[in-house]
Amino acid sequence: MEQYPMLRIRQLRERKGVSLRELARRAGVGVATLSRIESGEANPRMSTLLQLADALGVFVGNLFEKPSRRKGG
Repeated sequence: MEQYPMLRIRQLRERKGVSLRELARRAGVGVATLSRIESGEANPRMSTLLQLADALGVFVGNLFEKPSRRKGG
């Protein structure tokens, strides 16, 4: 699997001005786990991706879009 979801999660989180800690809290995942997901060190389960998408206020499919190269997405 390509790392698009991981990169996209970080990009969406930063664009919305949400801290790593706050997104982890909203999604019900650990901060360390979210950090590992965003850095591509962990492959999240679909259920975790659904939780993260919900916490970000996007459809889960948005996590699989190729990240924009522009700063801020």
